[in-house]
Amino acid sequence: MNVRCEDWPQATFDPVCYGLADSETPSGEEKPAMNANTESSAPNRRKAVIKALLFLAFIVGAIVLVRYSPVKDYLTAEALQAFLNTAGFWAPVVFILVYTAGVCLFIPGTLLTGLGAAIFGAYWGFVYVWVGAMLGASLAFLIGRTLGRDFAASLIGDKLQKYDQAIQRNGFATVLYLRLVYFPFTPMNFGMGLTSVRFGDYFWGTGLGILVGTFIFTFFIGTLKDVWVSGDWAQLVSFKVFFSIGLFVFSFFIPKIIKKVRGET
Repeated sequence: MNVRCEDWPQATFDPVCYGLADSETPSGEEKPAMNANTESSAPNRRKAVIKALLFLAFIVGAIVLVRYSPVKDYLTAEALQAFLNTAGFWAPVVFILVYTAGVCLFIPGTLLTGLGAAIFGAYWGFVYVWVGAMLGASLAFLIGRTLGRDFAASLIGDKLQKYDQAIQRNGFATVLYLRLVYFPFTPMNFGMGLTSVRFGDYFWGTGLGILVGTFIFTFFIGTLKDVWVSGDWAQLVSFKVFFSIGLFVFSFFIPKIIKKVRGET
């Protein structure tokens, strides 16, 4: 028997008739509330944790590979020069690839830069080092972004979120500043991938920020290498040598100059 809502007494309230309940829900049972975000949060969190563990395994594996494997025996000017000699015309490309991989494997950037300057000289060494550093920094950033960003974002609370948003808004300036004050190169590459900074801001901030320091260091090492190879020790008192030494010493004051310009103590 079908009963119309109009047939119910006015004092009687039927939620089905007024559209406030599902007519097919049995009496006395509550309809379970379904939340799409709740259903998907657990798998997403599990996925983020798995990627974070892979990221941690990558870092540990890179450090172990460089420190406790035969790879460390090739990290000398003589060994790398002999290896590049076998590449012939492609030696610059091979060096750039080695530099790129070295950045991601936590090999100190100063070591790689010094090797590049010693092998290729002050000017070409600068070019190859800068390109290798940019490729390595970009690859490390993408590794950090792919494997670690989701997990890092899940740990960001209200206090840290405003800093993360500030980095996103001022990404280029933030990256440029940290590069100019010589923030540790490799940790920053991976670390920036964990933030919300845009890749374009990171790329151009890094490219401009490492330009001066890279040139100064390669020019200094390359100049000393040229004197060593020529055997003309009288060149040690030449203008080029003194200029390179002056630039090298000046590079240590760049962070203080930048901080003073920004009004920091």
